[in-house]
Amino acid sequence: MVQRFFAYWDPSGDTATVLLLAKACDNSWLGDIAGETRAGVMLTDEQAPLTWRMDKEKAGSGALGDIGAHIIDAVEFVTGQRLTGVAGLTETFVKQRPVAAEASGGAIVGGAAGTGYGPVTVDDAAVFFGRLDSGGLAAFEASRFALGRKNAMRFEINGTDGSLAFDFENMNVLQHYDGRRPDEVAGFTRILVTEPSHPYLSSWWPPGHGLGYEHGFTHQVIDLVRAIDAGTVARPSFADGLHVQRVLAAVEASSATESRWQQIPLDEEN
Repeated sequence: MVQRFFAYWDPSGDTATVLLLAKACDNSWLGDIAGETRAGVMLTDEQAPLTWRMDKEKAGSGALGDIGAHIIDAVEFVTGQRLTGVAGLTETFVKQRPVAAEASGGAIVGGAAGTGYGPVTVDDAAVFFGRLDSGGLAAFEASRFALGRKNAMRFEINGTDGSLAFDFENMNVLQHYDGRRPDEVAGFTRILVTEPSHPYLSSWWPPGHGLGYEHGFTHQVIDLVRAIDAGTVARPSFADGLHVQRVLAAVEASSATESRWQQIPLDEEN
């Protein structure tokens, strides 16, 4: 049974489309899952001033933790499986940036540049692959330097009977390929996730009216309150967050040791 999972309390997974995708995996639209891939992107301006997100002592990591965490949690959420091992690389493309003239708050970029330069101590990109507890393979990319991509939190899941694809920049659409259909009518089907039968949609607008990023925050509150009322374990749990942190740490350890394979411990409840 697929359980909801967001280690960083981000609403990207609380979209109706992602929950429908998880339901599809749980209901065997794909058969046995063979592999997953997803990419996230953000920062491209090399002259953008330093912020706390570019300081390892404050942020922990760069694209890996900031974007990679969502990649990991999305794959584990929709498949209901855990990563058991990874190998990967991280890279910092811009080694130094202008020192910011003033604090930029929580923004990734922002504010005016001051005088002088300071070192960037986090990664700008991370690529890694891993194995799920079912034996399936998963490939990941997280980058702040993919020009033209604004928030392309994308993933595709391939199984023995079909494929599913999602792009956060087109968050009300799910692409489904049914490998069991005859060749003459085979192809990806575009599913517009706005029907009352889709997750959350019965409480919103008529069919054809899409939801946005802000609706995900509402869904988080609803799910939390319902879990409390039902006396069930709310997600994300501390165990969920801990597992994502272990995956991120394993990727960093792999990159620091010539991309050697790193095992990831699984708690009993995982």
